[in-house]
Amino acid sequence: VQLVESGGGLVEPGGSLRLSCAASGFSFANYYMRWYRQAPGKEREWVAVIGSAGSNTNYVDSVKGRFTISRDNAKNTVYLQMNSLKPDDTAVYYCKASVYGREYWGKGTLVTVSS
Repeated sequence: VQLVESGGGLVEPGGSLRLSCAASGFSFANYYMRWYRQAPGKEREWVAVIGSAGSNTNYVDSVKGRFTISRDNAKNTVYLQMNSLKPDDTAVYYCKASVYGREYWGKGTLVTVSS
């Protein structure tokens, strides 16, 4: 199993970014996918989840209405569209897959929200 995140960068408050997580090594279309983030000096927190078909999604309260998780099963990729970004969204963002009872993480992509 391999997960590779991309799309992070420096953005001003109020701006947008779209993160991608390319998955390989497992039957991507059969599994839920999750995004997490870890801000400097804080514990890693769950951000969003999407069901295998893409119809079921859920978010941590702090990002509801601003972030959208989606997936393209043909491309084995999950996305996180982040709008109205705030400085508190600054973190390393990770995607996670739970496959056959094991958790797999990518190496993360850094998002910095600053003016």
